[in-house]
Amino acid sequence: MSNNIIIHPSYFPSISHFVAMSKADVVTFEMEDNFQKQTNRNRMYIYSPNGVQLLNIPIKHTKIAHQKIKDVKIETAFDWQKQHFKSLDAAYRSSPFFEYFEDDIRPIFEKKHTFLMDLNLETMSVVSRCLGFEFDYDETTEYFHEVTDKSDYRGLINGKKDTSSFEPYTQVFGEKYGYINNLSILDLLFNEGRQALDYLKKQQL
Repeated sequence: MSNNIIIHPSYFPSISHFVAMSKADVVTFEMEDNFQKQTNRNRMYIYSPNGVQLLNIPIKHTKIAHQKIKDVKIETAFDWQKQHFKSLDAAYRSSPFFEYFEDDIRPIFEKKHTFLMDLNLETMSVVSRCLGFEFDYDETTEYFHEVTDKSDYRGLINGKKDTSSFEPYTQVFGEKYGYINNLSILDLLFNEGRQALDYLKKQQL
């Protein structure tokens, strides 16, 4: 029985996203839903020197009530990329693997993407490469509220409702604030390096 899942592409997704993907035979990305605010579609959480920090991508607001996620454009009036990379640098420069992966990650913050979806797909592709994790994926061509032929992990996009809990690993500021669960996949990557994929496969959702 093959394990096919449906999941949202998001901005350097949470660890729970990658746990689901690491166990799947085929991943289907949801491309046809509407954009919703206050979700991880355009945000990630990292472990900063002051505890949890939210990094949010500004998006262009339109008068369209229900804008499809694939049509959402990034607001370029703010230098959010520079700020995000600076925050990552402050959070992870002293982690064991930040410098090792820096050249893979940095170009994302130097390239101008028009659409949020393109940026999200690129962050997932780059992280997968860093993890040494290859996966097959499809994209949806229409939206279905109920999915019967796949495991539905689309709910993970709503960070506040994602209650996944994972085994602790060593984090840079762990001695100061303790273990913080289910942050962006970058937290795991910079702290665990190539061991991160083994870690993902051992976790339960």
